[in-house]
Amino acid sequence: MDAAVIARNRFGLGARPGELDRDQPPARDWLLEQVQAGLSPTPPNMATLPDSRAAAAKFEDWALARARERRAGKSGAEADAAEQFRKSFQQDLLAEIGARADQQVRTETPFLERLVLFWSNHFALSADKPQVTGLVGPFEREVIRPRLLGSFADLLIAAEQHPAMLRFLDNANSFGPGSEFVRDPPRRLRRLASNNGQPLKLGLNENLAREILELHTLGVNGGYTQADVVELAKGISGWTVQTRLLRGGDAVGPHGFVWFAEAHEPGDRELLGRRYEAGGREQGEAMLRELARHPATARFLATKLARHFVADQPPASLVARLEQRYRASGGELGAVYRALIESPEAWQPEPRKLKRPEEFLVSALRATGLPAPREGKAWVASLSLLGQAPMRPGSPAGWPDEASAWIGPDSLWKRMQIAEQISEKLPARTEPLALARAALGPWLQADTIEAMQRAESTAQAVAILLSSPEFQWR
Repeated sequence: MDAAVIARNRFGLGARPGELDRDQPPARDWLLEQVQAGLSPTPPNMATLPDSRAAAAKFEDWALARARERRAGKSGAEADAAEQFRKSFQQDLLAEIGARADQQVRTETPFLERLVLFWSNHFALSADKPQVTGLVGPFEREVIRPRLLGSFADLLIAAEQHPAMLRFLDNANSFGPGSEFVRDPPRRLRRLASNNGQPLKLGLNENLAREILELHTLGVNGGYTQADVVELAKGISGWTVQTRLLRGGDAVGPHGFVWFAEAHEPGDRELLGRRYEAGGREQGEAMLRELARHPATARFLATKLARHFVADQPPASLVARLEQRYRASGGELGAVYRALIESPEAWQPEPRKLKRPEEFLVSALRATGLPAPREGKAWVASLSLLGQAPMRPGSPAGWPDEASAWIGPDSLWKRMQIAEQISEKLPARTEPLALARAALGPWLQADTIEAMQRAESTAQAVAILLSSPEFQWR
């Protein structure tokens, strides 16, 4: 029973009624079966959501409408059109958030859905940036879900070439200083800048390259220098997104990625002491593949996975085991997940990870058997109250994974408020103690049982359960 509770709560997203029954498959087998079976890239409830191309076209329409509005100097039809596009973006985002919440609450493969959350946070994007608002959801569906069990190198390249990442970290506007595009900019761009009364500024942008090294691969202590940042930025210059003002490109990816040779910095590159011959799109891809194989990347990813699943200060033995499996497998993520499942350090009986707000909310609904809200707006309201507005992390580093970022009197009080709201939706015939045992099994503490028995109503008893210390940890 201890193993079953750990599997459902630490590796998964919380136990649902009936899932801790004795006739369930052994805990490790249940997790390994999920890894073996894989994940549906597009669950049925996400099949009709807009893809990246549709989102990018909508943003461009909105941007052009705003430009016409500014030039016209009026707030008539153009202003109305821009406002409609803005509202449409929010509607699409809410639909994405609602479908995502529904998938997390109903899923039969919660270990894989937790991994989706992990990698989406590793390659963090924020819908706060207007040109990314409609792309955050498609990024998770088009990049993370299909490559959850493949090689990290493939996941890394797909993430960095997706329009959401190229726009979020400004590589869509990164041009090699010695490129043909900078030496002789298109007349239409010069004219546009002149009409706006601004000088045309074209050059290298280092944002994406820096975050690849610091956040996506080697880690901040991975041994890279500023010269490496510049070299990587040059290697991925020309990785952009096609627009109506920037037509052409030598290759268009499945989600709107464009290789624009005229914007690429010519010449050989040197990254971390390794030389990469002059070339096209393949130069940057070769640099990323080598970063994926780097020992510092293996260590960085092993530490992050161990921290997410096991402890804020993960055991060194666990990190070493995951690192070794990553390197031995050539960065195959499925092999690393199996090593995590097989590691005794991950099965220590005492919970050591505080649930982040999203994890708390999902596990509360799974424990009570309630569905996710039909409207994404309600999900946004609850998570915003708890301090984790969906798809809006505070920085490219993503949401923090340590308890210190989420624990405190105000945070716990807000969790109690959410617990009360959830408990009030349950039918009066609900048996609170049965619900508690089904959710926590042997983790359920005597003090919590006593408090629930003294409750004045079913709703109050369930709220006590969801607010209890043992429910906050996994």
